[in-house]
Amino acid sequence: MKPVIRPATKEDMPAVLELIKELAVFEKEPDAVIISAEDLIRDGFGENPSFKCFVAELEGKIQGMALIYFRYSTWKGKTVHLEDLIVREAYRGKGLGNALYTKVIEYAEEAGVKRTEWVVLDWNTPAKEFYERSGATVFEDWCTVQMDEEAMKKFLSSKR
Repeated sequence: MKPVIRPATKEDMPAVLELIKELAVFEKEPDAVIISAEDLIRDGFGENPSFKCFVAELEGKIQGMALIYFRYSTWKGKTVHLEDLIVREAYRGKGLGNALYTKVIEYAEEAGVKRTEWVVLDWNTPAKEFYERSGATVFEDWCTVQMDEEAMKKFLSSKR
């Protein structure tokens, strides 16, 4: 059975949130997800959406998703950032991830961007190998840097 890949709707956000939580468990951060389906609806479907999401349906249910948004590179200009691509564990190996990945790359090409980028955990060897086989470059010399809400407040309070 071939998956149906389509843009997500507001009604899909509870299922998308379930997938986000499943990804957090896979990435060994089960308690890190603090957003709600309502947050996803507000942020993804308002006047100025913060992201675009594609879902993969199989057997009439959402079994995977890819969430992307535009970024701006001072070197390349407008780029697409793939925030998350997840397929339910029971449906991996059935082509859903590849179909979602292809949809993201097609969307980026249609948008005329010069680069699509994302982050992959260093221990996720199967994903890294998949991306390399697809022609992507997995950089070993760049580190992701983040500052959470508490750290931002602490930093700013030290400056005030």
